Amino acid sequence: MVKKATKKEIEAIREKFVEQYSGAVTELNYTNLYELLVSVMLSAQCTDKRVNIITPALFQAYPDPQSLANADLEEVKSLIKTCSFFNNKAKNLIKMAQSVCDDFAGEIPLDPKELVKLAGVGEKTANVVMIEYTGANLMAVDTHVFRVSHRLGLSDAPTATKTAEQLTKRLKTDLHTLHQAMVLFGRYICTAKNPKCETECFLQEFCKSKESFKAK
Repeated sequence: MVKKATKKEIEAIREKFVEQYSGAVTELNYTNLYELLVSVMLSAQCTDKRVNIITPALFQAYPDPQSLANADLEEVKSLIKTCSFFNNKAKNLIKMAQSVCDDFAGEIPLDPKELVKLAGVGEKTANVVMIEYTGANLMAVDTHVFRVSHRLGLSDAPTATKTAEQLTKRLKTDLHTLHQAMVLFGRYICTAKNPKCETECFLQEFCKSKESFKAK
């Protein structure tokens, strides 16, 4: 059972995250909304580092939704084959682009309710795009956000979707900054294995799991 953070602790955690990560953005490389959406779709269960290796050649071959909509499936697969689940992702990328062209006049919609209508775009992907591109006050929960929020007692929900709902309700504002803060904090400090509790963590006093990480 995760011990819940108090309202006072939640506010203190928020302040520290905003202080440390104000202005933080995704580590995915992109130059426009189309490239961001494709990169976020590829990043599911794959590292940003790997996605950034894959996308230059992909974007050179298919620089916009129109070209991707007409792409050969096997060619797309070959370009993203080092990405996890590349077979399904290749299919979804082409279907997404076709839907953008057919249903949205070639323009990717900047509305989470419309984004989720695209193939391969779930709520988390849509929210990440909105957070990064527009600074929307939304929460998206990946493996890092899930881990960090539970270790800090910000959530005790069993799923990513329910965790996002809890975080949205409890944190209320600055969600775009807090999402990115928890991603980076989880990626580099509050790691799944051997978290840097003693050397780099600035939230030790709020951690509900620190006893389990002490050296044996």
